[in-house]
Amino acid sequence: MTPMPVGVVGVGALGRHHARHFAALHGTDLVGVYDTDRERARRVAEEAGTRAFDALPDLLGAVQAVVVAVPTVAHREVGLECLGRGVSVLMEKPLASTLAEADELLAEASRHDLVFAVGHIERFNRAVRAAMNYLERPMFLEGIRLAPFQPRGTDVAVVLDLMIHDLDLANHLVGGAASTDVRASGVSVLSPHLDMVNARVEFEGGAVASMTASRVARDRVRRLRIFQPSGYFSLDLASGGGTFMRLREGRRPGPRSSIQEIVETVELRAPEADAMGLELAAFVAAVRGNPATVVRAEEGRTALALALEVSAAVQRTPVPALGR
Repeated sequence: MTPMPVGVVGVGALGRHHARHFAALHGTDLVGVYDTDRERARRVAEEAGTRAFDALPDLLGAVQAVVVAVPTVAHREVGLECLGRGVSVLMEKPLASTLAEADELLAEASRHDLVFAVGHIERFNRAVRAAMNYLERPMFLEGIRLAPFQPRGTDVAVVLDLMIHDLDLANHLVGGAASTDVRASGVSVLSPHLDMVNARVEFEGGAVASMTASRVARDRVRRLRIFQPSGYFSLDLASGGGTFMRLREGRRPGPRSSIQEIVETVELRAPEADAMGLELAAFVAAVRGNPATVVRAEEGRTALALALEVSAAVQRTPVPALGR
């Protein structure tokens, strides 16, 4: 199989990792990277054993597919240039700043019949992959995503920076059901945008998701709990581990039953694999014509729409006046 020529546009914190993974990914040839910061591009190219391009069109003329990991405000401009030059794109989340921008990008990808994917990397998390084997009809999901403050990502609200991961997971796990009610509250602490948000989302079919995200926390936490009629999942997305507590077949609680008699605990295990490596492999497979596991940009638009609904719900929630 001829290696696919690929590149990375934007080699900050995330783009640097994409370049490193592409350099090691079987079946790809990392032709080069591009960043408006030429010195940073040179350093990352040297680390990845590739070339730093001084002009984006030159890189795009040499590749079949790229990862775009520029700031969110530049997703539309950079994405349109890549797609317009016939290059398939994996856009880091969120897909765009607005739904109008997302729709422009989707239309351009469709016009050129290109693969357009989005980087919702938690879909490839080891714990999530293991849980899918037991998932039946989730009715309540609780996500907690906390991170210490850092300037990167503060060009957007924490909903688009962090919570969108869990909103995408919730929508994916309930089968893509549309939201029917969204309520949220939040506060800005260290940036001009929302830094802490709690949201409650109801979906068609009755499933409910409760999500909390903060980027001003002391510790880094990524947890997801899922409740369904047959049992309960506790997933640690940071470590990739988790458990599934389910009813033993044919057993129902009686007046003297112990929890051990009616419930069995299943340790959730999936093959060890790097989530970003799986994400990039899925993208490359999709460009080759096998889109089975790639997260399509249309799904990224759904996650963006839900995140924007949450942000709008925060604005509708009155902030109580502090007592004296």
